[in-house]
Amino acid sequence: MSLQKRREGRRFSVLCVAGTDSAGCSGIAADLRTVAALGGHGMIAVTAVTAQDTRLVRAMAPVSPPLVRAQIAAALEDVGADAVKIGMLANARIVRSVVAALARRGRAPVVVDPVLRSTTGSALLDAAGLRALVERLLPLADLLTPNLPEAEELLGRRIRGIAGMTAAARGLRDLGARAVLLKGGHRRGEAVDVYADDTGTIVLRAPRIATANTRGTGCVMSTACACFLAQGLRQREAVRRAKTFVTSAIRRSYPLGHGRGPVNPVAAGRTVAGALSS
Repeated sequence: MSLQKRREGRRFSVLCVAGTDSAGCSGIAADLRTVAALGGHGMIAVTAVTAQDTRLVRAMAPVSPPLVRAQIAAALEDVGADAVKIGMLANARIVRSVVAALARRGRAPVVVDPVLRSTTGSALLDAAGLRALVERLLPLADLLTPNLPEAEELLGRRIRGIAGMTAAARGLRDLGARAVLLKGGHRRGEAVDVYADDTGTIVLRAPRIATANTRGTGCVMSTACACFLAQGLRQREAVRRAKTFVTSAIRRSYPLGHGRGPVNPVAAGRTVAGALSS
């Protein structure tokens, strides 16, 4: 959908395919807050249910693949989607179900955030699922948004420095995605991300914000990219705006529970979305 159509009053829609977070910090909860904060309508297809708090994942159960596919079909056949964001997928059968269901997405861009492990190290996609993601899903991805540990796992090598990130972003494109946003939040110092597409690479920089409350950062970033793509922005501009948005969300994060609190896309939306849509 074009920005002109957006201004004429049609609310853009984003289908969020991901797992739940019972603490409400990441996953589907963060996705829906982000879509709403940026003025869109969020739909969901739940792939897994997790029991987690602000410190760790206590338990996880995948949703049956036929039900995942049915959720996606219900959203696409009735409402339709201007973009699709895909997060946690749990196992290979769910990956295959999502790929099959995406045949009905039309021209909606697909953003894949390859959720492989939780912040505390719990596996959220099994080995067979990782193979299926690379072989079947990445060729459908308009944008792949791994963080550094995820990129290292996908590539099977360490990534060091900005030069290493640039080379890794190019290498990740070779796996099939049309473009890659390699998120560097796990590095020390300045918050640096690297974007790569068929025209080259760009480095996106932002000051590192001193906070331990960064739960949901990757979900918010990838979903913000999907939102801006849904509004018709070109990919590079969508990524730049998403970077601005997530930086604002981190700056307005808040403590919660006994662990790491969440970033705050709702507050970011109040300060950023108006300026970005003008």
